Amino acid sequence: MFTAVKPQLNTLDLPTFAFVAVCIAALLGLLLIFAWLQQRNVRSLAWWGSAYLIGASSIALWAAPSLVYEIPREIPQALTFVACGMIWNGVRLFHGRTLIPTAAFAGAILWVILCQLPSFAPDSNGRIALGVIVVATYTFFIAYELRRERRKSLYSRTAATVVPLVHATIFLIPLGMQAFLPAAYAAAWLTVFALETMIYAIGTAFIVLLMVKDNDVDIYRSAASTDHLTGLLNRRAFLETAHILCTRQAGRHQPVTMMMFDLDHFKSINDRFGHAVGDEVLRVFANVTRSNMRGSDIVGRLGGEEFAVIVAEPIEFAERIAERLRASFETAGITIADHTIGATVSIGVATSFEPVTDIAPLIGRADAALYNAKREGRNRVQIAPAEPGSEQARLHAAERAAKRGAMAHRKTHARRPKPALVAAAAHGATTRLPYAR
Repeated sequence: MFTAVKPQLNTLDLPTFAFVAVCIAALLGLLLIFAWLQQRNVRSLAWWGSAYLIGASSIALWAAPSLVYEIPREIPQALTFVACGMIWNGVRLFHGRTLIPTAAFAGAILWVILCQLPSFAPDSNGRIALGVIVVATYTFFIAYELRRERRKSLYSRTAATVVPLVHATIFLIPLGMQAFLPAAYAAAWLTVFALETMIYAIGTAFIVLLMVKDNDVDIYRSAASTDHLTGLLNRRAFLETAHILCTRQAGRHQPVTMMMFDLDHFKSINDRFGHAVGDEVLRVFANVTRSNMRGSDIVGRLGGEEFAVIVAEPIEFAERIAERLRASFETAGITIADHTIGATVSIGVATSFEPVTDIAPLIGRADAALYNAKREGRNRVQIAPAEPGSEQARLHAAERAAKRGAMAHRKTHARRPKPALVAAAAHGATTRLPYAR
């Protein structure tokens, strides 16, 4: 990054500056390589560490007073661009995206080719502009990759994106200084620019290490809250998340519905086909559940062949959800792992219209309905009786739902859609549950 503006750094003690830059870049590269040796699964650390070492080599070649072998002046700068491309690829690899190795060399190849033209002669404004634009382009791409990472919070993504964007913008400053400022002012500002670049390089290495640490924390947190076999929430995480949902629904005076699932004759499946096939049955059920639920629904494995789902819906919608899931698993369970199994599931459903402060009674009611489904012949959905004293809460919930429906109806009529649009909508309309995605 430093080499693209060599002619302008005449206000610095160049040998000292270059020596400090080489030492910093090399130490940071070795730090990242050492971190990779400790965490071989994070291959992006190897890319980032190698990029810093290549950058250190670039600065060393650029500032060397004399060389045994004459090296074209374009080579040190080309190595800088290779380092930038490797950092970009490292970010892509860290976020699970496909590597683009050729992109790491594209800037260097473009630089070497264009530098052969008279308009990009050594120390010319064209060569300086080309170097600045290539580095800024790579930095903008790095910011773009960080911005694409949707699994992080908006705050984290914004912080990780703003830093490289600010640096890329600062890297474009030499173009303006070269064109509009007197030489003395430009040289003074370029001193500040060079120091900012060094600080950015140091800060980037620490940001990288913090990203890796944050990713490890997420992995450990996920492992602590996830059932290793099915990928669903484990019992503890399900109960904690369900309690949060119940608290939120209580504040809104809206119902919650618990669904309890138990795979039918699961012990017999294990005895006839083996535990490996039994585990596959559990995974198939988990996949069926995920594909039939919304992202806001909470799904967990309580243990063995018992699962639970809690949704922010009244009993009418929850019953349809449960029936759809039961039918889907009945179809998926016919053949599993090349064995004709015919796996099915029994489901108990219970709704609470009262604020839920203790989730255990709601689970108990859904569990009692589940055992009734077992006694009635299995492979069915059983609804629990209404909770005692809930009729008044049920009526209030129905009134609130009716008011919301009336308000939505008035807003729809207030828009007064054109008859042609209404006819087109009616022609292509399909019946969907309010719950359906």
